[in-house]
Amino acid sequence: MEIIDKSITTKQLTAMAQKMFGDLVKAVVDVRREVMAVDGELHADEEALLLENGSKQEDLWGINLYPALNGSEDFIEFGSMINLRPSQGNRSRSVTNPSVREKIRQIVNNLIKNDLPT
Repeated sequence: MEIIDKSITTKQLTAMAQKMFGDLVKAVVDVRREVMAVDGELHADEEALLLENGSKQEDLWGINLYPALNGSEDFIEFGSMINLRPSQGNRSRSVTNPSVREKIRQIVNNLIKNDLPT
């Protein structure tokens, strides 16, 4: 597991996926600090890493990344058990707030540079 605060490539993300799940990488995004933890077995593990490094619970959202789909709508999947937060109005495993989704997209696109052939 690692915290990404500077850009990495889709090829690097693909290597992480192949080590763990084959086609996806779990990630947790801190929408305030604009960093993300990647390459963990569980979103909860990545969440814990970010919390240990200064993040706040209310800023963390779990996603799955599909490196082979970078550049498409399906690159980011907004589902994780850590997203169940009735106190923040999120009563689903999915990130339901459109502005939070957009913020996550912006952060992911800033941190992952698509180097796949088009």
